[in-house]
Amino acid sequence: MDKFRITMPSPHSFIRGLVGACAAIFDESGLLLEGNRQFTEQFPERNESRQLSLAELLPGVASVEQLMEKCEQEGDRDGMAAVTVRTAAGILEPARCRIYPLESSAATVYILLLDYSRLCTCEEHGITIRPREVRGRSERAGELSLLQQFSGTFVKDVNLGVILVDTQFRLVDISELACTVLGIKRSLSINRCVDDIFQGVPKEHQLIQRTLLDGVLVRNHAVSWTNDRQRYELLMDSSLIRSGTGEIVGAYIIFKDVTNLRSLEQQVQRSDRLAMIGQIAAGTAHEIRNPLTSIKGFLQVLNRTFQQNGMEREEGYTDLMLAEIDRINELVGEFLLLSKPKHVSYDKIDVSAVLRDILPIINNQAVLHNVTIHYESVYQIPKIVADRELLKQVFINLCKNGIEAMIQGGTLTIIERIEYRERKVHVDIQDAGPGIPAFLIDKIFDPFFTTKENGTGLGLSVCQRIIHDIGGSVRVASKGYGTTFTVSLPFAPE
Repeated sequence: MDKFRITMPSPHSFIRGLVGACAAIFDESGLLLEGNRQFTEQFPERNESRQLSLAELLPGVASVEQLMEKCEQEGDRDGMAAVTVRTAAGILEPARCRIYPLESSAATVYILLLDYSRLCTCEEHGITIRPREVRGRSERAGELSLLQQFSGTFVKDVNLGVILVDTQFRLVDISELACTVLGIKRSLSINRCVDDIFQGVPKEHQLIQRTLLDGVLVRNHAVSWTNDRQRYELLMDSSLIRSGTGEIVGAYIIFKDVTNLRSLEQQVQRSDRLAMIGQIAAGTAHEIRNPLTSIKGFLQVLNRTFQQNGMEREEGYTDLMLAEIDRINELVGEFLLLSKPKHVSYDKIDVSAVLRDILPIINNQAVLHNVTIHYESVYQIPKIVADRELLKQVFINLCKNGIEAMIQGGTLTIIERIEYRERKVHVDIQDAGPGIPAFLIDKIFDPFFTTKENGTGLGLSVCQRIIHDIGGSVRVASKGYGTTFTVSLPFAPE
C-alpha cells in the first residue's frame, strides 16, 4: 500500500483543488468529513444531521481498509476500481473510484475520488509523493491536458461545424462556423432544446434530427442548407457519445462547408455542356438562319397579299407562321450566346450605372404584373471589368424571371452590397414568389431546363456563362417562399 501514501499539509485545500473530480475526505472509521463542490452537487440531499458513512455511499464496502485493498487488487493502471454508488435518490449506479491515505499532524484521513477524470499536479498543493507516482500522474495529466486542448481547438476550428447535444436533445455546445451556417447566436441557443431553436423550420428540413439519439447516424452525408440569402453545401457526419459503461450520454454532428467545391464541380460540368452546345450552335446557326430568312420573306409577301384580298383566315395562318419563325430565330440567337461571344468589349464599368440604365425597362415589365421595384444602391461602389451590354442582359433576364414568378404581384428587391474582404461587388435580386423546390434548385442552370410553359431553358445558362467569363459567379437561394439570385463580380484591378 506504500505507493498510495502521500503527505500534505491540508487535505481540505487538496480536494477543493480537484476541479475535474468528485472527491471527499473520510476518517479512519469511514465517516465523511468533507466533500468538494462536485461531490455535494452529486449528493445534494444527504442527511446533514449525521455523518455519511463509506459503507452507506458504497454498498458492499464495509471499511476504508477493504476499499483500499479492492483498489490495490482490482484497480486498473490508474488504481481505479469498479464499485456501486448509492445516489441521493437511493438508486444504485456503477462507478469507478480510488482512495488515498493522507497524513497530517492530527490524524490520518482518506481521499476518495469518484469517476476520476483529472488530478491536480503536486506542486499546486504542496503534496509530497514518491517519484514513480509523480511520473505516472504527470504523464496522465499531460495526456488529459492535451486532450482538453484538442477538444477546445476542435470546437473553435473556423473550418468545422461542430454541434453537441445531450440525451434531452438540448444544445450543449456549438462551434462558430455552425452558428454562422445555421444563422443562430450561441449565447441564445446553449442549453435550449434543438426543436425550440429551429421551430420555424419544417422537421423534415432540419439539419439536426432527434432520431440521431436513436442511433440513426450518417457518414459523409451531402446536404444543402439555406440561411437567409446564402445557400450552403455541407458534408456531414454524426455519432453517439457513450459513457465508460456504454450508456448513451449525447451525440455530436460534424460538418464541413464544401459549397465552393460543389459549386466548382457543378460549374465545370455546366461549362463542359455549354461548350459542347456552343460548338454545335456556332456551326449550325447560320445554316438554320439562311433558309429561315427565305421562308420568312415569302411568308411576308403572302401575308400582304392575303391582307389586300381580304382573306382574313389565310392572313391569320401566315401571322402564326411568322411568329413561330421569329421564335426560332430568337432560340438560335440564344444558342450563339452559349458559345463565347466573338465581339466583346471589356471595360471598367459602374454596376450602379448599369442597374439605373435598365430600371425603366424593368419597371415597364413590373407594371404589367402588378409588381413594385425596390432598389437599394451603394454610394461609390467599386468598379468592375465587364461588357456593359452583356451585363445589362444578365440583370434584365434575372429581374424578368423574378417579376414573372410573382403571379399575384409583390415586390422585386434589388440590393447592392460590397465585400471588401473578398474584393467583390454583390447584387441581390429577390422576388416574393412561391420559391424554387429543393429538388429543382440544382437544375435551373442546366441548358434547356425550364419550368415556364414557353421557356427555352437557355436564359440562366447564358447568364451564368457571361458572369463566369468575367470571373464572377451566380448563386441562388430559396427557402420555400421567395428566391434570391446573387451575382458576385470581382473588383477591377487597381
